Amino acid sequence: MGGTVITAYTYVAIPGLMFGAGGLALYALTYLLLLTPLITLVLPRLHRVAARHGMVTAADYVRARHGSHALALAVALTGILATMPYLALQVIGMATLLDAMGLPAGTAAGCLGLALLFGFCAAATQPAGLRATARIAPVKALLTTTALAVTLVLAITRLGGPGAVFAAAGHRLSGEGLALVVPPQSAFAYATLALGTALAQPMYPQIVTVALAAGDRRRLHAATAALPLWAASLALTALLGVAALAAGVRARPGHAELAVPLLIRTLTPDWLTGLLFGALAVGALLPACVMSMSMATLLVRNIYTEYLNPTATPKHEVRIARTSSLCIMAGAVLFALVLHPQDAVNLHLLGGVWILQTLPAVAISLFTRWFHHRALIAGWAAGMAAGTALLCLHDFSSVVNLSLGPLHASVYAALTALALNLAVSAVLTPVLDRLGIPRNSDSTLSGPPLERRGSKYTVIVD
Repeated sequence: MGGTVITAYTYVAIPGLMFGAGGLALYALTYLLLLTPLITLVLPRLHRVAARHGMVTAADYVRARHGSHALALAVALTGILATMPYLALQVIGMATLLDAMGLPAGTAAGCLGLALLFGFCAAATQPAGLRATARIAPVKALLTTTALAVTLVLAITRLGGPGAVFAAAGHRLSGEGLALVVPPQSAFAYATLALGTALAQPMYPQIVTVALAAGDRRRLHAATAALPLWAASLALTALLGVAALAAGVRARPGHAELAVPLLIRTLTPDWLTGLLFGALAVGALLPACVMSMSMATLLVRNIYTEYLNPTATPKHEVRIARTSSLCIMAGAVLFALVLHPQDAVNLHLLGGVWILQTLPAVAISLFTRWFHHRALIAGWAAGMAAGTALLCLHDFSSVVNLSLGPLHASVYAALTALALNLAVSAVLTPVLDRLGIPRNSDSTLSGPPLERRGSKYTVIVD
């Protein structure tokens, strides 16, 4: 769970954001602390329903809960569209490490390096699927934490201690009109960004995949309880952004994510630089593997089997899912190489807006079935359109300025779109009920419990 939430790009983007924008980057720590109770509230309940009825994706649950194939298809497509740029960012995170090692992504050596990394990823995970990633997760935790701790100790020791590091970083940021703390005028934007990110994270297919693959809810609760430890490791990465400021690191314009790799190269000899970069790169493969498998599961379960081959056997589904996972990995590498990194970031920002629009159909419906399924479809469409328009009109800034009469506020665009989504769904539900438009049956309320290793459940486990 933690190894999937904390991605490759996080380890370079958060210190990069600290390096380029100051204290606003600390929203990532806040959202991780908010994420723990949210996951505890939502995912164990989803796990209980899914284990009983043999569900392996969020779209499976939506189809059973609301009896709507259209709504399930919307959730499946949204999950795939939102996760693809997220996966591409993992490639960019690894490309950033290779770039700092003198292997730029646009060169033959850089492309070969990325191909070897993902070839290793495929070789490690294809035979055993999620079980392989579960074995890799402790290794990732050890490698990344060790690499970050070594770099941080070297930085603080050589730069004169923590006080000197913060003083130098604060002085440099003040010269750029920024600060190490969030200014009061940005507090609401900071709060909505942290809350919106925390609400969106459990809706991503890779998080749902990991949660539903848990042996039982007790193990899921235990994994969720450990998430604050990952927040501590993320705090170390943010502190590296402060150290990069204090060390006088200069990144190319628009490439603040290079701050930590450049800091490592500045502080360490070549042999140690290679070891630290290797540790970060290997640790970065875990979330990329889970993302590709989760997208492949959605593609096979809720599109291929549902609409193209309804008679597919479980073994056939597994075979197609494995092939799809490889194709998705290759597509993500190509996607990251062809697009400018900022374009991939922009698409990821759109993905965050899109995935949050599935929250009413998935998370809220775990607690109430008051919403009409057609109202949920209309709300989803309204939220998707409004969120996309907001980001495009504001040059892909995740925080937008909104005015309502005398009130002015900077708000996370995804939360604004979600508010419209919920409003449309809430208004249309009583209207549709009053017009006599029938609701579809809820199949999650009946049916005997299924075996833990029933045929459908093995798609995600194996």
